[in-house]
Amino acid sequence: MNHTKQEDRDKKYEILRLENQLCFSLYVCSKEIIRKYKPILDPYGLTYTGYIIMMALWEEDEVTIKNLGKKLFLDSGTLTPLLKKLEAQGYITRNRSEKDERNVYINLTKKGRDLQDDALKIPEELVCSLGLDIKDGMRLLDELHHMMKKFIPPADND
Repeated sequence: MNHTKQEDRDKKYEILRLENQLCFSLYVCSKEIIRKYKPILDPYGLTYTGYIIMMALWEEDEVTIKNLGKKLFLDSGTLTPLLKKLEAQGYITRNRSEKDERNVYINLTKKGRDLQDDALKIPEELVCSLGLDIKDGMRLLDELHHMMKKFIPPADND
């Protein structure tokens, strides 16, 4: 293959390079940030997913599994085992609605509410571990929120 044909071929497939993929960059960053959370969350017996469940419950307690899953972009098949683990740790309770047994409500226990005070230091510990500039971090967060809104179905978008 001559030099010009190779250059044309390289240009044609440039879009398929990993470094040009938004999904790959987001995947790597997400995976590595979650890895950084592990030593911070281990003392509380939480995984990253357990931590985001707790944060959602600190914002709104006594929520159905369905609504919690919607907020966290998690299906009930993924959420249920995580909730069982949090319940076994004493952070939450799961209670079937007396009005409609199909609805299961998640409630924080005293231990779960108390954990919120301990958790205040977690975001700062993570940011420090990343060496991220606050302004850059806030700009990135704004951009990601804008992107996340694109994944919310129009009827659900406020």
